[in-house]
Amino acid sequence: MSARREKGRIVNGILLLDKGLGISSNGALQEVKRLFNARKAGHTGSLDPLATGMLPICFGDATKFSQFLLDADKAYETTAKLGVITDSGDAEGEVIERREVGQISPERLSEVLHQFRGDQLQTPSMFSAIKQNGRPLYELARQGIQVPREPRPITIFDLVLTNATPDELTLSVRCSKGTYIRSLVEDIGLALGCGAHVIALRRTAVAHFTQENMVRVELLQEFAQKNDWDALNHLLQPVDAILGAMPELHLSEQAAFYLQRGQTVDVPETNSHGDVRLYDHHQHFLGVGCFEASGRVQPKRLISTTS
Repeated sequence: MSARREKGRIVNGILLLDKGLGISSNGALQEVKRLFNARKAGHTGSLDPLATGMLPICFGDATKFSQFLLDADKAYETTAKLGVITDSGDAEGEVIERREVGQISPERLSEVLHQFRGDQLQTPSMFSAIKQNGRPLYELARQGIQVPREPRPITIFDLVLTNATPDELTLSVRCSKGTYIRSLVEDIGLALGCGAHVIALRRTAVAHFTQENMVRVELLQEFAQKNDWDALNHLLQPVDAILGAMPELHLSEQAAFYLQRGQTVDVPETNSHGDVRLYDHHQHFLGVGCFEASGRVQPKRLISTTS
């Protein structure tokens, strides 16, 4: 029996999608994959339908390095509604309590926000995608089932108030992976004594990628209708862009040959250590290796060998 032929074009690179409101991350991924007619694609970290902004889509070889973005720091802009608590922590949930907001002085607000900067433990929402016995918590929550959740270590690197009204706060947040902005807003609301929930959320950065290079789906649709594959491909970041400031190591023709076949290779004297991104003598990206103290590089994650 012959092998099943894979459908779609071979596409390699990263698209910084500006996800729209009301669509799931998987729904956005499937639409983008269809528009590119791509053989292989995956996203790097879900955004709720309520959230907009950066959803990196990895195509082809880039999917092999998606973990680097999953593990990366993120940045968000969010608006919190004070005085209203919902079961989900956002505007899509049912209102379960209303409280008087009262007068919150700038000094009190500054004091509370200061409490949430730095390293801390955060208990994930029951409406998160974390799985319990193979089922996402949000599925259990929608059935009225509550389960214990272990607090997780997170870091809030930056938490800045950018606008305030008597019952709304707009915040800019830069945080470590695994941070739930809904939970952060809920906790800030509780610390202020009035409760709060998220009414708007936008992701503005993932790792070193910022919103200036984001692309809306409408532009993709325009190019796809014309079958303008060159224009679509031009919107992609190169595969090695996913690795940011990781040190580079350029290999000789012989070293590249053996490394691409899974062998550890000797390298010239270098100051590099730990993970390095690897290039051959033609400056072609090969993947990621681990530089050992012995002066050798061990392949760690390589792209497909090209002729």
